[in-house]
Amino acid sequence: MAQTDKFRPRKPDKSREARGSLGASSERKDGLCSSAKSIVCGIDEAGRGALAGELVVAGCVFRAGFEKEISNLNLTDSKKLTEARRERIFDALTPFCDYVVVYFRNTIVDEIGLSACLARALNVIKHRFETAKIIYDGNCAYGVNGVETMIKADAKVPEVSAASIIAKVSRDRQMRRFDALYPDFGYAKHKGYGVKAHVEALAKYGPNDLTRRSFHLRSQGSLFD
Repeated sequence: MAQTDKFRPRKPDKSREARGSLGASSERKDGLCSSAKSIVCGIDEAGRGALAGELVVAGCVFRAGFEKEISNLNLTDSKKLTEARRERIFDALTPFCDYVVVYFRNTIVDEIGLSACLARALNVIKHRFETAKIIYDGNCAYGVNGVETMIKADAKVPEVSAASIIAKVSRDRQMRRFDALYPDFGYAKHKGYGVKAHVEALAKYGPNDLTRRSFHLRSQGSLFD
């Protein structure tokens, strides 16, 4: 049976409980029954460089029998798509794939670091899709065995393209919900990344419960010394 942990727009430090030994929550949508090793699971993340919000990692496997429908979506790296286009593809894609989305709170990112979070996410997804060939976008598997890395895989491997879109849209929707809780920070627009408007809001209002306090701006050092 699929397990889900639906995200609700709550303050992560005050109202979200610790999420097990991994320090993460995950949601899964699948109906896998094949054990063929030819199945590919693509993995990509969103929010790696953000100054606020969660790190989101997605793993995606295509369901058999929907090759034409998936091909017609013209999947590519999520960064090459507009927000509106990503949203449309997400809604059209998800009925044709099995996927897992793993979320790490900003406090967990601060506590154990990005590399440890990514290693844990890779292990979660690898465990969920243990019969699949795992391909992760980038050049580092963070010590996780059985994970093939590929630079620019999000533009080369359709399953990784799909994972990049699922991760990005899942995180963007989350940040838009957070925008209602923190309207002065503009999360709906910049999604927590270090754009000028976000840096100015941090300088004016200070950090909030979503802010990654371990992150630095190259030109300014720590934001919160």
